Amino acid sequence: MADQNPAPPSSAPQGPPVEKPAETAAPKAEAPKADAEAKPVSSNRPAKKSGTKPPPAAKPKAEKAPPSAEAQAAAAAARARAEATPPFWAARNELFEQLRVAYVAEIEARPKTPIEVKVLPPKWVVPKPTPGTESTTPSTPAPPVEPVIVQCFSYELSPLQVVKKIGTMPKSAWTEDVINCAVVAKVNNDLWDLTRPIETACVLELIPFDTEEGKHVFWHSSAHILGFALEKRYNCLLNVGPPTEKDFFYDIKTAEDTQVSASDFKDILSNIKGIVKQKHPFIRIEITKEQAAQMFHYNKYKLAIINKTPDGEKISAYKCGQLIDLCRGPHILHTGLPQGFSLNSTCSVYVDGKTDGDVLQRIYAVSFPTKEQLEVHNEKLKQAALRDHRVIGKQQELYFFHPWSPGSAFFQPHGYRIYRKLMDFVRGQYHQRGYEEVLTPNLYMSKLWETSGHWAHYQDCMFTLECDGVPWALKPMNCPGHCLVYLNRVRSYRELPIRMAEFGVLHRNELAGALHGLTRVRRFEQDDAHIFCRADQIRQEVAGAFDFVKFVYHTFHFDVHLELSTRPAKFMGEIAVWDKAESELKAVLEESGLPWKINPGDGAFYGPKIDVHIKDALDRFFQCATIQLDFQLPIKFDLQYMSAEEGKVERPVMVHRAILGSLERFIGILTEHLAGKWPFWISPRQVVVLPVSEQYCAYAHKVASMFHEAHFYVDVDDTDRSLQKKVREAQLSQYNFIVVVGKEEQDNNTINIRSRENVQRTAVRVVDFLAELATLEREYR
Repeated sequence: MADQNPAPPSSAPQGPPVEKPAETAAPKAEAPKADAEAKPVSSNRPAKKSGTKPPPAAKPKAEKAPPSAEAQAAAAAARARAEATPPFWAARNELFEQLRVAYVAEIEARPKTPIEVKVLPPKWVVPKPTPGTESTTPSTPAPPVEPVIVQCFSYELSPLQVVKKIGTMPKSAWTEDVINCAVVAKVNNDLWDLTRPIETACVLELIPFDTEEGKHVFWHSSAHILGFALEKRYNCLLNVGPPTEKDFFYDIKTAEDTQVSASDFKDILSNIKGIVKQKHPFIRIEITKEQAAQMFHYNKYKLAIINKTPDGEKISAYKCGQLIDLCRGPHILHTGLPQGFSLNSTCSVYVDGKTDGDVLQRIYAVSFPTKEQLEVHNEKLKQAALRDHRVIGKQQELYFFHPWSPGSAFFQPHGYRIYRKLMDFVRGQYHQRGYEEVLTPNLYMSKLWETSGHWAHYQDCMFTLECDGVPWALKPMNCPGHCLVYLNRVRSYRELPIRMAEFGVLHRNELAGALHGLTRVRRFEQDDAHIFCRADQIRQEVAGAFDFVKFVYHTFHFDVHLELSTRPAKFMGEIAVWDKAESELKAVLEESGLPWKINPGDGAFYGPKIDVHIKDALDRFFQCATIQLDFQLPIKFDLQYMSAEEGKVERPVMVHRAILGSLERFIGILTEHLAGKWPFWISPRQVVVLPVSEQYCAYAHKVASMFHEAHFYVDVDDTDRSLQKKVREAQLSQYNFIVVVGKEEQDNNTINIRSRENVQRTAVRVVDFLAELATLEREYR
């Protein structure tokens, strides 16, 4: 699919040989210009003395040196690259054109039946640009407008033609500017090309860029543009090029002696600008598996994807300019829409993430409809760089990494203070919400993982070893171990629900190239819990877990967005059980009062789930918490309980639940969200006491001991630096409160206080301030 871009093996055809440029003659030096004529001198003006210096002669221009041989060769190579085309382009384009003609004829031959298209009104309006600007960025919401019904025939009109037809009506909401903001259509909730004919009666909606679905399609199409430029520039094989939540990438295979680096970005962007300027339309066709294999016979990565397609199933392919790629689509109208385009980074990856596969190069990029939007995005990236948790962690001496244990964080004393505070915070809720903590082993024989199914499906992500001739593995999750705890004895229906929690140390064998600070690690702990309950308790337990989620994220001032992921195509269990479980989860979400949406078909094979996405201070989304129903693990481990009916046993339902998720990852996200300015209750540096001079150090330590005895984190700066420098250092270290003491404070047993927000108070009694701090901690402020 367009998400596929193969790379050439070492035997892949290389670009054509570069011709040596002809020798060029050195340019002639210009002759110096003659001096201008002197003006006549007035007769009554005194004559100049004979010793007067004449005006300086004009200096001849320096002769321009001819370009060096290296520069000439580089220029010739650049010209050759610009003129060269990959050897497979001609045959691929010819075949596509043949298949396109046949596909168009097939569409035209299909019977045209009367259909009704219900067009939903646009959810955005385009404000009139202010003088001196040309902004057409849509804003929401639009004023309410009734849907419009359009009568037509199947395969007659595309979504774009339908709304343009409505746009001709008097006072239509579908103005030209509004239509131009749409990047894709939605037909009966399926994303649809704006130019693809509508096939059946439907509800039609247009989607702008400024939506999750709009960005997904826009960046997917931009990935094709990137693939087009890369294929031309490097004569490479494309593998996959999908959009992500914040950008897109393409994986490519170049010749063995070619590496794409940041120094190449300027040249690649130049090619991209040319493609954008040419406004190539995205053209869609459907082909057979055999035709796709013929079209991409030169590309083993595409062939691998084609071979996964079931026999008899049609494959869609898209063309834009010279690029042709397998792709489900849909796409934007043409390559001219992404006016703001930026290449971000490059790295090495394995094909399909498997370490025994080929190594490909991944190029990350991002695009926007306007250059102004790209500038706003780049400004956010600058802010993100300033908030980078790896930088703040080093500045505040919170955590670090070492090459001898990649992917495992070393938490220093101040960092571990935050770590422990988070654990204590969650543990305090466990006590109130009826959870019991357990502690299970880190290392298990493979038999456990074979029973759970992880050995067959997750082994590549596990750290394994052999002991006494038996394979073992470090646990990557807690759930199978919790099943063994449940199995330890016979359970009664009266015991359920059992809410079993554990801060277990987990290990996952993430690829080295995927590791990223605290947000992607190999060793971590998570606030994991599993609830074993009866089927009639599902709703109450999910509601309880969800209330837990809301409390925690409200405490940290995160905006929460929810997704319900429903039954996938490949699932285990009975449909009736799935339907009931999904209806229970929907009811919980509807009662929450928070925005949520359905993510159809994205549930785990063992049950539906609620994923919780949080938005940070830079409007970035992260998935942390999750609530998942599991009907399968209880079957695999044969979990049972004695029912109320004598002699009858039933099987419990298992609810997987994580609130913060990985503590390491959450700390990384929280560090950037707060920019290292920790709220008092979780701060690793709460109070610092500064004596104004050496003679008040004893009183400063006395005051500090009172804070310490009250279990607050306190330091004393009794160095001989000036008070001004001490205050500045404390501010840079992000202490929540700076306490200053001198003669007056010592004589009156008081303190002066300066908050991090620079609010100052004088003559405050220590006991009164301690009471204030206790309130801040108790109220999570």
